Amino acid sequence: MKLYGWMTVAALALIAARGVGSSTADDEPERAVPDGPLGDAVRLGKDLVERTSTHPLTKPYVGNVLNCTSCHLDNGENPEAASFIGVASAYPAWSPRDGRVITLEDRISNCFMRSCNGVSPPLGSRASVALAAYITWLSTDAPLRMNPKSPHGPNAVKPLKIAAESADLTRGKAVYAEKCADCHADDGTGRKKTPPVWGPRSYNQGAGLAKPDQLAAWLKVAMPLDDPDLTDQEALDVAAYVDSHDRPPFNIQDHPPAASKLGEYDSEAGSPKP
Repeated sequence: MKLYGWMTVAALALIAARGVGSSTADDEPERAVPDGPLGDAVRLGKDLVERTSTHPLTKPYVGNVLNCTSCHLDNGENPEAASFIGVASAYPAWSPRDGRVITLEDRISNCFMRSCNGVSPPLGSRASVALAAYITWLSTDAPLRMNPKSPHGPNAVKPLKIAAESADLTRGKAVYAEKCADCHADDGTGRKKTPPVWGPRSYNQGAGLAKPDQLAAWLKVAMPLDDPDLTDQEALDVAAYVDSHDRPPFNIQDHPPAASKLGEYDSEAGSPKP
């Protein structure tokens, strides 16, 4: 297994081969990209998902080396590995973590602050809107079902049917050494084309994947890349081992944008507004 096909050569090849308008699932319909500026926003959003940590529009808001497609495989078009397909149909949604009803842009903001260990892009900014446009496009024809329980779409990763308390770090270390270290290094810092799974350049303690049960559920459907075959126990053990290591702390006060950038309105005139 490659613990995370997050930026493997194989993943990049798959991404390059699939243009906007394609689908990874045989039963997924072909989606037509809208004409004009809206289509441009959709295409930009996909580019930002793929190159979040390096694209000029999103790089200032990322504090590690992860991209959206690091977790949302195939630029969110993978039907199981944190899929974006249908996600927009769940919003606005109640978020127990935030203690309020949130929008899709709010959820995107959370990913920047937590998984990307960065700063929230201003709501209404070009980057935030483009990402929301792309995710909404991937929800074409999905029935609108606002989620009153949690901000999860219809294809959310399903929890494993195994007690989190059964995780064993010793077994997890063995699974990591056998199936993950070749790509992500013995010390978890990653290699040139594969990102770190712990340490200062990985997701922080506020990310969903920093919880072993959530990471295990993702590993179960995502790894190895294109041919996931971990047992529930292996997924939980290696998730617990990965998450037992140091990673950046999370303090929500450190991650919002500056007060002057809490919101932006993008128009050709271009003046930011609160």
